[in-house]
Amino acid sequence: MRTASASRRYGVSPDTPDAFSSGRRRLAGVAAMLGSGLSNQTGAAVGALAFPVLGPVGVVAVRQYVAAAVLLPLARPRLREFTWRQWWPVLLLAVVFGTMNLSLYSAVDRIGLGLAVTLEFLGPLTIALAAVRRRLDACCAVLAAAGVVVLMRPRPSADYLGMGLGLLAAACWASYILLNRTIGTRLPGAQGAAAAAGVSAVLFLPVGLLVVAHRPPGAAAVGCAVAAGVLSSAVPYLADLLTLRHVPAQTFGLFMSVNPVLAALVGWLVLGEALGGWEYAGIGAVVTANAVSMVRRRG
Repeated sequence: MRTASASRRYGVSPDTPDAFSSGRRRLAGVAAMLGSGLSNQTGAAVGALAFPVLGPVGVVAVRQYVAAAVLLPLARPRLREFTWRQWWPVLLLAVVFGTMNLSLYSAVDRIGLGLAVTLEFLGPLTIALAAVRRRLDACCAVLAAAGVVVLMRPRPSADYLGMGLGLLAAACWASYILLNRTIGTRLPGAQGAAAAAGVSAVLFLPVGLLVVAHRPPGAAAVGCAVAAGVLSSAVPYLADLLTLRHVPAQTFGLFMSVNPVLAALVGWLVLGEALGGWEYAGIGAVVTANAVSMVRRRG
């Protein structure tokens, strides 16, 4: 009979069924993270297919409607009971939420999915690096900065407006994280995020009406926009809820670093966007900086 000390010596849990069950849960969490990332980037690519008809603004408007339609019934926020101390970060989050999606989709329209998502990813990377002040974090910051310089290097075909929109999306994502932290301390569950999604949808309602009035879209364009909302809002939200039940938050943050790589892959497969060696080097630098930073924080 194997004793507990022998089990520990050989790295085997004395309670094998529990260890097996834990391994299965973690595997399910990893699968959910991969599915969430692929869904998010595929949604962005599918939304880009509707740009010729709806434009980035119209696609973002539909995405805001879908996000509200998903989050409000799930969280059921008690809006009448909100105090001003709870409302003001929710209102700010609504503005940030809409601006983040609009700037990202506009960047995708100009510079492609892979580069736009890589630049946007600088937002959470900055938050991660600011949380821990060590020499290695400074090296990660330099590596990320080098990646950005490579991506934004001067050349005749450089679209600096598109790159600027990507950086605006990064600033919004960082603000999104900080505001969600504040809301999380003032409102239970996902009530704050759901309320912000509802407010953002209301703000984009005139935009949607103008788009429809100016150029009534066909079923294909609307279908792509709705699919973008489902794949980039509903599926990742539900997948992330499942993931965080079985995977540590640090592991979740580390896995997020593959999103620029997934975006480049999906952009190539769905939109036919080809990146050169320099672009892949820049994406690799940003991804590596985030991965190293997250591993360091875990340790």
